[in-house]
Amino acid sequence: MGRVSARIRRPSSTLDRLDDGRMSDCFASWVVTAVITALALVLRMHNVSFPRTLVFDETYYPKDAWTMLHLGYEGTWPDAKTANPDIVAGQTSIWNAQAEFVVHPPLGKWLIAAGEQMFGMNSFGWRFMSVIFGSLMILMTIRLARRLARSTLVGAIAGILLSLDGLSFVMSRIGLLDIFQAFFLVAGVAAVAADRDWFRHRLADHLRAAGLPNLAGGYGPALWFRPWRIAAGLMFGCAIAVKWNSMFVLASMGIISLCWDWSARRLAGARRLAWWSLIRDGLPAFVQLVVLAGAVYLASWARWLQVYPRMQFGAGWTGPVPDPRVERLVGRPLAALWEYHRQIYDFHTGSYMMNQTHVYSANPSGWLIVQRPIGIDAQNNISPGTQGCQAVGDSCLRVISAVGTPLLWWMALIALAAGVVWWIFGRDWRFTLPVVAMASTWIPWFRYADRPLFFFYAICIIPFTVVILAIWLGQILGPAENTRRRRTGAAIVGAAVALVAANFAFIYPILTDQLMTRQAWLARMWLRSWI
Repeated sequence: MGRVSARIRRPSSTLDRLDDGRMSDCFASWVVTAVITALALVLRMHNVSFPRTLVFDETYYPKDAWTMLHLGYEGTWPDAKTANPDIVAGQTSIWNAQAEFVVHPPLGKWLIAAGEQMFGMNSFGWRFMSVIFGSLMILMTIRLARRLARSTLVGAIAGILLSLDGLSFVMSRIGLLDIFQAFFLVAGVAAVAADRDWFRHRLADHLRAAGLPNLAGGYGPALWFRPWRIAAGLMFGCAIAVKWNSMFVLASMGIISLCWDWSARRLAGARRLAWWSLIRDGLPAFVQLVVLAGAVYLASWARWLQVYPRMQFGAGWTGPVPDPRVERLVGRPLAALWEYHRQIYDFHTGSYMMNQTHVYSANPSGWLIVQRPIGIDAQNNISPGTQGCQAVGDSCLRVISAVGTPLLWWMALIALAAGVVWWIFGRDWRFTLPVVAMASTWIPWFRYADRPLFFFYAICIIPFTVVILAIWLGQILGPAENTRRRRTGAAIVGAAVALVAANFAFIYPILTDQLMTRQAWLARMWLRSWI
């Protein structure tokens, strides 16, 4: 299992503490990771093309992606009431070249477009990449949990639990943007965790090569080239290129990474010189995280910048009219892109959004308890004898509800609360990353609670709370050497995972548009606010 807790066998020397995290089961851990990811992929891929209609916000992004393949930008379509049935019937060329005003960056739509390029403009094509990235998010969650807990078994528990979450399952099977954002955020956070270990291990190698017990007041090696930090910058740039609010996670992870650099040098014996880390490590960190992320974000607009001179605009949107002063500085395409961003920002923060309402609006304060899931698709009042409905004295229906597996979310909430306490008062570094990452994807939404917000945004929360839950389950499991405690812990952990699996199986019909009676559906509506 490896070490479940740094508190079970606390390293004694500086070298031992810097070396913490060098695990010996690399190959076995990747086998475990691959098996769980493959099972999650199969589970998500099964019958993913059903329903064959455009559900919920698929009325936007797959159509945007399809026109981006043909035009390089988002073209316009006829009214959805006529266009969507035509698309399902195979009429996929009914768009026109007039540019559509869209309010999200292009990367997520380009990823959807990749599936459409391979399999066509159909339900399988526009959902294929969501399945892939939703499964890869589980892979990244396994690796993150394993690294934080120093335990492949804890990583496996996290991967199994996330595989059985209803929200991540649904979001992995529809053509929306959020699953791509969630993947890139988890990958970026995992890279920050890997960079922490990489940096500490290089300091340990330096001391070992010099035959020193510590730095004795010296600063130590510069270590400016940080491959995992560069990987984090790339991933956060991609996340921002899907949705802007990923910037909050980039900012928080940058601060944590810099604090860890200072802490590592201080542990290595740099003493007062450790404070120089804020500048000497901080400036390269800014380049490798913030500047690189900005470059990745700008690169995601490369095709838009290329085709801008020949884009067509009309009455629906007159297009971005560049400020002449900005145009003189950076050229017309970049100046137009700047103006476009100003228009997008005004849309998100202006009075239009504040005056909107939605039946599935969910305040962020209720996300962690799954207070108000969102309906993705629904066919109500299917009469007996129709579509195979065999109800007696009842009607049938089909629904897709983006609902988190309730028992998993509620256990994760308890674990989160315990993790916050243990992080602050127990000074346990393992909870720093998932707690702060989770807070960075959740707390900023409260600023916009005066407009419609939706539970499916919490797809960026659940990987991190699952990691925290898995770490606590690892604590309950205990060390492999204590066989008596291990048996008791294994029974508790096994029961927790089994309950989540049973809960997932119970709600599976409302995640997959399966035919059921209204009574069967009501049995799965555990809270009044779910109806």
